[in-house]
Amino acid sequence: MDRVSIFALGGLDENGKNLFVVEVNEAIFVIEAGIKYPDSEQLGVEFVIPDFTYLIENKERVQGIFITHGHDDVVAALPFLLQEVNVPVYTGALTANFLYDYLKKEGVSKFKIKKIKRTSKQNIGGVEVRTFAMTHAMPDNFGIAIKSDQGYIVYTGEYIIDYDMIQKEYQCDLNELSEIGKKGVLALLCESLGADQSGHTAPRHRIAHLIEPIFESAQEGRILISAYRQSLFRIIEIIDVCKKYNRKIYFHDKELRNMLGLLEEMGYYKVPREMQLSDRQFSDDLEDVVVLISGGGKNLFRTMTNIASQEDERVHFRSSDTIIMASPIVSGTEMEANKMENEIYKENGKLYSLSPKSVLSMHPSIEDLKMMLYLFKPRYYLPIKGEYRHLIANANLAVSMGYRPDQIVILDNGQIARFENKALASVADHLKLEDTLIDGKANWDVTGVVLKDREILSTDGAMIIGIVVDFKSKEIIGGPDVQTRGLIYLKDAEYIIKTAGDMMEHCVINAVKEKRYDNLEVRAEAREKISRYLMKETGKRPMVLPVIMEVNL
Repeated sequence: MDRVSIFALGGLDENGKNLFVVEVNEAIFVIEAGIKYPDSEQLGVEFVIPDFTYLIENKERVQGIFITHGHDDVVAALPFLLQEVNVPVYTGALTANFLYDYLKKEGVSKFKIKKIKRTSKQNIGGVEVRTFAMTHAMPDNFGIAIKSDQGYIVYTGEYIIDYDMIQKEYQCDLNELSEIGKKGVLALLCESLGADQSGHTAPRHRIAHLIEPIFESAQEGRILISAYRQSLFRIIEIIDVCKKYNRKIYFHDKELRNMLGLLEEMGYYKVPREMQLSDRQFSDDLEDVVVLISGGGKNLFRTMTNIASQEDERVHFRSSDTIIMASPIVSGTEMEANKMENEIYKENGKLYSLSPKSVLSMHPSIEDLKMMLYLFKPRYYLPIKGEYRHLIANANLAVSMGYRPDQIVILDNGQIARFENKALASVADHLKLEDTLIDGKANWDVTGVVLKDREILSTDGAMIIGIVVDFKSKEIIGGPDVQTRGLIYLKDAEYIIKTAGDMMEHCVINAVKEKRYDNLEVRAEAREKISRYLMKETGKRPMVLPVIMEVNL
């Protein structure tokens, strides 16, 4: 029988950074390549991507990368992966069109994108791969079923069950799901973020009925409304409400305009031209207008903060504005969201935040998850995507439907589930993974040492001690010069500055006298001695940076 292995390089016990791997014999299939936003202690880090080491070491076996939709948590790490593992990317029509521009913008020059239908069947690397249509916040979303003679390995992607969905590009194909289930499913990988929410997610994902009363009360005043750029279903709801109330709309975000342009080109949705205000037509003093502010992750809240602080180039907040936060706060953006709210309230703004309890994101709740178990009838159930409490809630749901605990597999990132003869054979093997921290878009890994340095600088400050010596004789000819930042108030601690300088000078003199002078070694010795002294005197462990400049006279 086929050898089957399933594991994740990200997406387990965390929100985001999704990347799942299915191996059938020698063929490797990668599903998703996403980012997550950093924790507050990861200073200066923009986002985190998975560890690609295993895929790089086995890139000759990788048959393709499947991207189910265009959200950051499943696609934004793709440029980094393709630079190391250049294999075909299989995705839906809208996401493909989005990726052409996105990858070029991110500096990826060589890539192969293959558009696939939402419901399709193809042979890739000698393995049958089926896709099936699912409903999510972006059109053309799909799930994946990879065939083996042990049964299908099914990944549902992110989805909800919405029986009132009439737009074809959003609809779910329940018949296809049922057909795959009848042929036999070895393992079902299903997301867990909403596993503790009762009922179906639909219709609680819709917001039109909640924002219409706010539009009513705003009358002729200006409305600023924010939403995540990639939540196209919600963006379209907002535009339709603007249309209902005869409001012109100004799209603050150029990238959203481009995304809406793609929708129009594909015939999915068209914003009436007469509704839109261009940059030339928009003026900050217009009243009866809606400004739609969009972005991704932290940047959405940073933009709103800039507007509230009068620091935005195009839009300046005024107290008569009505502000609607139409997207919930996601993990890793709490600090920026709180700062934004503070700035708005300082300016006496009218802020309406849609409660995450009344407006659900488009992820499956309990009844949606039960539907997948009912249709696919898998031998094994693998909860994925979410913090550990979400994975456990998803596992308990399966138990309530009659699955035995030994049929439910909760993995850690890097833990490999191996299947033989239609049974789970082992979960003992682990890949050693290290998150890759991205510091801005130009750089790769920010190491733990760098983060530790940033933490020290933010809490205990820094001391720089410079000294100049003759290159040949090593005689001190200048300094020591001592500078501190964030450590002590100089007027109260001149003796500390003098002592630190003297210690630096003595280290150089003694090393020369004992004929053991080496620039690096003397600096290390000075750093150690001065650090101990500062700890004793101040109770702090600042970053100590000794500098010895050698000059030819």
